[in-house]
Amino acid sequence: MTTALSPTPAAMSGADLLKPIAADMAALNETIRQSLHSDVPLVNQISEYLINAGGKRLRPAIHLMLARALGYTGKHQTTIAAVIEFIHSATLLHDDVVDESDLRRGRSTANAMFGNAASVLVGDFLYSRAFQLMVTVEQMRVMSILADTTNVIAEGEVLQLLNIHDPDVTEARYMQVIHYKTARLFEAAAQLAAVINGNTPEQEDACAAYGRHLGAAFQLADDILDYAGNTDTLGKNVGDDLREGKPTLPLIYLLEHGTDSEKQLVKTAIENGGIDETHVGFQAILNAIKTRGALEYTQKKAESEAATAKLAIAFLPESVYKMHLLALADYAVARQV
Repeated sequence: MTTALSPTPAAMSGADLLKPIAADMAALNETIRQSLHSDVPLVNQISEYLINAGGKRLRPAIHLMLARALGYTGKHQTTIAAVIEFIHSATLLHDDVVDESDLRRGRSTANAMFGNAASVLVGDFLYSRAFQLMVTVEQMRVMSILADTTNVIAEGEVLQLLNIHDPDVTEARYMQVIHYKTARLFEAAAQLAAVINGNTPEQEDACAAYGRHLGAAFQLADDILDYAGNTDTLGKNVGDDLREGKPTLPLIYLLEHGTDSEKQLVKTAIENGGIDETHVGFQAILNAIKTRGALEYTQKKAESEAATAKLAIAFLPESVYKMHLLALADYAVARQV
């Protein structure tokens, strides 16, 4: 049953989700612009390219929304939100180089525009600027969480690299990558709202759980869209995971439940990579994913993560901010882009 404080995904678009923190997001964007200034022109050029690349800034938005939901009245939320966005942007720059991606959010990636070396180095600049900013908050616990988070994300990147071209990756191994590489920054964003507000350890853990499970839900939904979406709406190439030889959950499921010929086709695709929409085997794999229930299985897994995220913040007082945090979990698994 839907209540006024539990909107359905259809009732709230992606643009609507962040309306309650519109002023906070505007302050965040200004902080980002000011903090990214450098005396090196190329740093400014690539940074500006990233700022204008679109995206909802979901990770810092979660921090800002939860800070409001918790009743935070201090001044550090904007700085921490900017740090979170810088860390995320740095990971994207490095990811695109490692994955040899040329399209993100419908635009050429920074490495496609400026080259791999420049992208890696500006990613390093973003990491270092993030740490400069977090020091200004002058809270050791904040710095500790963000330092640990950045380290775990790096470990997740390495774990993913080890999984590429490995058809023996299990669901457990893949979920570990999701929790390290993607969900951990969501988790930190949510947890830090409780940290700066001085909430109890139990409430802090609950906020962290919300972010962790929400991040996992978003990544699993992305796994589905890589096979069920299209390039125009996704803003990236459909089948990128298959082209890169990444065994995401739909492929892992198919390796367990497909026919012998389908399993062999997927195994070969993962081991060799290079299969995209132009490859003769792509359509066969796509059809198998759709007919063997791989997408439905992944969707249920994403919905379970979103439901767990929603339960984690049951302790929050009713407010427009809590309503939008709940709606964000619904949106994560119902979106088309």
